[in-house]
Amino acid sequence: MVPEVYSSVDLHNKYQANQGLHPIEKRGAKMKDVILIGRGETMLEVPEEKWRQHHAQIEHHTFSFMTSNHHLVRNFAVRELPRNHGQPLKVEDIASRLGLPVSVITVILEDLQKNLFFLVRNNIGEISWAFPATCDTTPHRLSFSSGERVFAA
Repeated sequence: MVPEVYSSVDLHNKYQANQGLHPIEKRGAKMKDVILIGRGETMLEVPEEKWRQHHAQIEHHTFSFMTSNHHLVRNFAVRELPRNHGQPLKVEDIASRLGLPVSVITVILEDLQKNLFFLVRNNIGEISWAFPATCDTTPHRLSFSSGERVFAA
């Protein structure tokens, strides 16, 4: 059996129908301050206060550990992995290109991976994933306007 695929519009219309609302009749009506999250065929309402609170916690947690060097290394990895001819980025190469000691780069990479910050290192410490690109084989491909073609993370 093939699962049905619904667009966000389909899910929203289905949600409104379940609430006794017709999508056309409600155009122009004031929207509720909620986020609608689709789970299969079900729409869940998250009240404004709850999603704002959650967003503030995530934003604080997500970036609070990052120094300017963390941003520098992450941005370098995201920019350079697609240009590295399908090979992972070596710690030594990153250190050389950024003018930072290998020990500093290693600690930063550990921090970024530990905090699930869009990069993954392989078993010898090289960067193999820097979202949205990877040098690992995946079913997804990316093409950049500059000509690089890579697997998508």
